[in-house]
Amino acid sequence: MSQPNIPNISPAITIDRDDAINLLLASIAMEELGLAHIINAEGEKIQYSLGSAPGLSPRASFEDILKINNSVQDTITTTIKKELLLDIKLKQIIQLISNS
Repeated sequence: MSQPNIPNISPAITIDRDDAINLLLASIAMEELGLAHIINAEGEKIQYSLGSAPGLSPRASFEDILKINNSVQDTITTTIKKELLLDIKLKQIIQLISNS
């Protein structure tokens, strides 16, 4: 097997301070959007297990509902941790902007 041929790539990217701040804010927004989708999916999981989702009537046992509850609780706990990290990131960006 031959060795991979990696081309010599040296991109010239110029990003000023304002561009960097905008990219950081956009990254926070995209992460927040992803977390919103996760939380929505967890809500739909609960609705489905309880049979309250429109057009669906599953046969979840009490034990299944408890397992789903624990799963959702773990996911929400992890989401909260991520939110705290995003809050710290945002505060650092605000501090960076105010120091300019």
